[in-house]
Amino acid sequence: MTVFVALGDSTTVGFGDRMPDGSWRGWAPILAAALGARLHNIARSGAQSADVVTEQLPRALELRPDVAAVLVGTNDTLRSPFDATRVARNLERTVAALRATGAEVLTIRLPDPGRMFGLPGPLARPLARRMRDLNAAADLVAARHATVHFDAAGNTDSYDRRMWSVDRLHPSERGHRFLACSFFDLLAARLGGGIGTRPDPAPSSPPPTRTAQAWWMATQGTRWMIRRSTDLLPGLFGLAVTELLGRDAGNLSADLAPELPPGLSLPDRVV
Repeated sequence: MTVFVALGDSTTVGFGDRMPDGSWRGWAPILAAALGARLHNIARSGAQSADVVTEQLPRALELRPDVAAVLVGTNDTLRSPFDATRVARNLERTVAALRATGAEVLTIRLPDPGRMFGLPGPLARPLARRMRDLNAAADLVAARHATVHFDAAGNTDSYDRRMWSVDRLHPSERGHRFLACSFFDLLAARLGGGIGTRPDPAPSSPPPTRTAQAWWMATQGTRWMIRRSTDLLPGLFGLAVTELLGRDAGNLSADLAPELPPGLSLPDRVV
């Protein structure tokens, strides 16, 4: 049986796709079921790229996966200091080690969360810039190691409000199914037919009503917002200050260039 190991953060844990028993499911179990694979989901909520290297990668290598997913980086962009070169090296170490075992590795270009939050310009611009740096790093690693690379950032469906849960940070069930279907299609193109049955893109449960969303915000959502107010919001205001001072310069270091495959170069920075 195909062994599928999923590494990453709360998106891969399954946040936003709650099951009737209260547990989280998410895109990885949906894709694993479609592939007929045995899933080992070792993702952890709040994980950054360095955590994947130190905590998750050793376990993943022990499991000897046929398919592995590395979806991480959003938490890196929300912390200070943010170092795109360090994130690139963490992704490089993780993906290189998994590819060395012969595994097909799934990677991603992540959508900009600021677009879903509806942030004002001074908050949105530096966060978007960090996300572009993160995606540039992911592109370099994906090209170097020929991963199965999904461009969620460039897919307009990623910004459909229905794809996101009430917190607007994690995918809804529809969004998780969108991820699972997208990776299935890319794997089918890479490996050819016969890999399984494509997941159903339609949610199996109705979306939460406005009343249910309001109840979530009044109960769990309030606690979630308090936690994020001591973490996310100060970080965003810090980014706004550096934006106004003109100090949030890009740092995807050119010293990665010698490691690139022939014909590839670092992308121009998008300001």
